[in-house]
Amino acid sequence: MRRVLVPIDFSSDSINAFEHALIYAKYADADIRLIHVSKNNNFDEPFNLKEYKDLGGTTIEDFFEIIINKYKTKIPNKIDYKIRRGKVYIEVCNQAKYDDSNLIIAGTHGISGFEEYWMGSNAFKIVTNAPCPVITIRNGYIRRELKTIVMPIDASKDTRRKVNYTIDIAKIFNSTIHIIGVRETNKPRINKKVQSYVDQVANVVEKNNIKYKTEMLLAKNITDTIIDYAKEQRAELISAMTEQNESAFNIFLGKYAQQLVNHSPVPILSIRPNY
Repeated sequence: MRRVLVPIDFSSDSINAFEHALIYAKYADADIRLIHVSKNNNFDEPFNLKEYKDLGGTTIEDFFEIIINKYKTKIPNKIDYKIRRGKVYIEVCNQAKYDDSNLIIAGTHGISGFEEYWMGSNAFKIVTNAPCPVITIRNGYIRRELKTIVMPIDASKDTRRKVNYTIDIAKIFNSTIHIIGVRETNKPRINKKVQSYVDQVANVVEKNNIKYKTEMLLAKNITDTIIDYAKEQRAELISAMTEQNESAFNIFLGKYAQQLVNHSPVPILSIRPNY
């Protein structure tokens, strides 16, 4: 991992995402680039800058320098920032592409210009358009050491494409991966397919010397079941696919992936099949 990109609108939520990014950068020996998308050189109202209000900042550049100076003792490698104009999700995704970023870490709810795309269905735009995996973090999530990753597996072929990147994250933090087979039916054919995929994934994880556990779950509501399991295990990350070929039992296509990103109190690592 070479570079982590962090969208910043100077809300407490985006600062929280930045603090998470500092941890990832430290363990992965990566650089951090911050990005703010604005209509002009001044802040759009409203802004939540209570702890910085007496520090004399009047421009976006001023506040970036204030934040970088505040966290400079916690910054492991290089950190810089970019200011872009336009639609937030488009400019963030373009910056990630230009930089060849390996990961985007972002808060799911912000203020100012970010609110238009993080709130509701727009929250999914950056995830589905980004050229790299994205970790989304809801407001108020407290940073913890990344010990447990939940990786749901369904009956679609693409569900296994998130395995390699999830393993890479687990190696960085020496995490345990919980491989959970999830399905909404007890039909033998589906049960057999999901169990087969779980066994295949477990074999790959074991060959990479990653600690793991497996479990099969029958769910009435896939999103709730995954989130409840992650909370019970005190997981720090859920690894999920965000876009797959449509099939009758594709649980992470469309609304399920979007529900995870928008509603999970546990950070979501969103991985598209073409990564």
